[in-house]
Amino acid sequence: MGHMVIFGLGYAAGHVANRLIARGWEVTGTTRGGGDGCLAFDDRNAVLAALRSATHILSSVPPSDGCDPVLDLYGEAVALAPARWVGYLSSTGVYGDTGGAWVDESAPVKGRRQDRNAADAAWSALRGDMRVFRLPGIYGPGRSILDRISEGRAHRIALPDQIFSRIHVDDIAGGITASFGGPPGIYNLSDEAPCHQNCIVEWGCAMLGVPLPPLQSLDEAGLSPAARAFYAENRRVANGKAKRLLGWTPRFATYREGLAACR
Repeated sequence: MGHMVIFGLGYAAGHVANRLIARGWEVTGTTRGGGDGCLAFDDRNAVLAALRSATHILSSVPPSDGCDPVLDLYGEAVALAPARWVGYLSSTGVYGDTGGAWVDESAPVKGRRQDRNAADAAWSALRGDMRVFRLPGIYGPGRSILDRISEGRAHRIALPDQIFSRIHVDDIAGGITASFGGPPGIYNLSDEAPCHQNCIVEWGCAMLGVPLPPLQSLDEAGLSPAARAFYAENRRVANGKAKRLLGWTPRFATYREGLAACR
């Protein structure tokens, strides 16, 4: 058994925590304000005490306003902590637009978000035993295209060459726990069926037995800047390194199995 400290006990990290707790682990999470069994992120004394007893440390906190808050406040403590495993949840967005080409962990970092690129690099260099997990679009129960369709928020966009990868939240937890016995390094955790977002929408509508949303241009859809930026990048993410070195295989290899598990 072990003790994991998790910075940012949100959706993905929460699934990791639940998996470990079910195995008898102790998990100490932090959130911005604390409560519900979590430490307040800025309660330095409590967090530093937890780090001193942690066997595993995971950060899922994204950079904000040009900095990584975990590294800013606790970077030195994490670097010197006696933990035998330290991980960071990054993003495949660091690869930028590849025109639909496959990318693996050797691809250059050239994403549009400089703070994300910098955080990825800083965590990678923090310790010699770092594990950095680059994640594509995350989905799972309560946070999938099925929910967006039901809420009338799904779009079909007329960009026929747009391709992206995704990962079911349970497969993130599986990849992280598989890495406990594997070598440090950077790992892509993704499914094995990159496709157009419209394919996901169409499959979800068929599952729910509802009409398809209209096919629209980006301008007609009235998307938020963040949603619109999603369509500005186009890549296929390879997961072979995690499969080879960690012995990990995604349980939900395609969106079909993954969405079926979200119902």
